[in-house]
Amino acid sequence: MKSSAPAQWTVGQVAERFDLPTNVLRHWESVGLITPERDSADRRRYGPDDVVRIAVIQRSKAAGMSLEQIATLLDSESPGRHKVLEEHIAEIDRTIEEMRLSRAMTEHALRCQAHDIAQCPRFRSHLDDLLAGF
Repeated sequence: MKSSAPAQWTVGQVAERFDLPTNVLRHWESVGLITPERDSADRRRYGPDDVVRIAVIQRSKAAGMSLEQIATLLDSESPGRHKVLEEHIAEIDRTIEEMRLSRAMTEHALRCQAHDIAQCPRFRSHLDDLLAGF
């Protein structure tokens, strides 16, 4: 007979599943990002909602968000939530544009026949925005 109790995992199980050191989960708890329940021996027990929050934190960190931004994201009552998200989208867009420029420059360098890539006029055209004013 299956138990009707919700699934719960230890800090070690959750850390292993997300490939995180246990101290990271403890830190996230200390700054209020997660609040796992405690069993009668005061051991952390993570439920399904906790692991969803951890996944949000992990994905948001990978996208470049700070823990402060993530705290705002996870706080449905935060009046600054949309502002943080709009600013983060703008930062993602800037990063995407930088990566696009870097890719174009790298592709040119890969095909360029110049012995000194920095002297190739077509290669240098990829740097015009950074060299403007010099």
